[in-house]
Amino acid sequence: MSAARTTTPPPSAPTGPQDPKGPGWSGPRTSGGVPTSRGGRLRKPGVYVLLSIGLLVMVAPFLWMGLSAFKTDRDLTANPPVWIPTEWTLEHFGELLDRLDIPLYFFNSLTVAVLVTASNLVFCSMLGYALAKLRFGGRNKVFALVLGALMVPGNLMLLPLFVLMSKLQLIDSYAGLVLPFAAQAFGVFLMRQFMQSIPDELLEAARIDGAREWYIFWRIAMPLVKPALATLSILIFLGSWNNFVWPLIATNDPEKYTLPVALATFATDPNQSAGSNGMLMVGSLLIILPVLLVFIVLQRHFTQGLATTGMK
Repeated sequence: MSAARTTTPPPSAPTGPQDPKGPGWSGPRTSGGVPTSRGGRLRKPGVYVLLSIGLLVMVAPFLWMGLSAFKTDRDLTANPPVWIPTEWTLEHFGELLDRLDIPLYFFNSLTVAVLVTASNLVFCSMLGYALAKLRFGGRNKVFALVLGALMVPGNLMLLPLFVLMSKLQLIDSYAGLVLPFAAQAFGVFLMRQFMQSIPDELLEAARIDGAREWYIFWRIAMPLVKPALATLSILIFLGSWNNFVWPLIATNDPEKYTLPVALATFATDPNQSAGSNGMLMVGSLLIILPVLLVFIVLQRHFTQGLATTGMK
């Protein structure tokens, strides 16, 4: 008896239109809604053009300021304007140092900015940890107060702060410049959002092992939120370093002026600022250099912190 011969039926012809991209194709690669190639590069040249224009608009004023600090008076008043100095000079740096006590004002600004940044890192982290990981009565109400403080315009608080600092006799002092900004609502909100991303199981395991809450906060929670600390450091330092209105109100003694206040006072004094465009460019350059340095040092943590804010 012979075995039954089996035959394989021929494949049936396609009955409908086939997907030219294949069954695994799920659409073009995108990056933020913009089509990209497999290497991740943008495919639309127009996007590059728009980004380049935006970059040029943002960088051009700073580039002009930096180049103008090294121009001669003839280049500064040239018509049409000259971008690249025809003759590089450092005379404006010397003139500014002769007319203003730049080291003193720089020290004042740096002292205030560092103290404000350090105090915010400590106090905002502590309150953010408490609001995110501790259970106590009225926690939601405290957080609501923090959110409410974010909605209050800062200029609205200038008069009450000035009256308070005057009664405490803190005008013309570092304490009067630092204390009003020692703990800011934005910092509390930012740190709370990051603290929420820490697994509760990790903290509970530490408590079971006998760790005190203070130890858990400093040795476990704080190392895990380094991106948030870097982000907060840059934002608070930038805001404190560039703060102009409050130091102008809270200081009467020129010895306590910060760099922005001293430079603005110099620019508005006709006896000092005659023909001082080059010196003003030098002063502006000195103001932005520390901020650029801080951002360069912490930029990796800063971008990571912005990308993960509020993730849990």
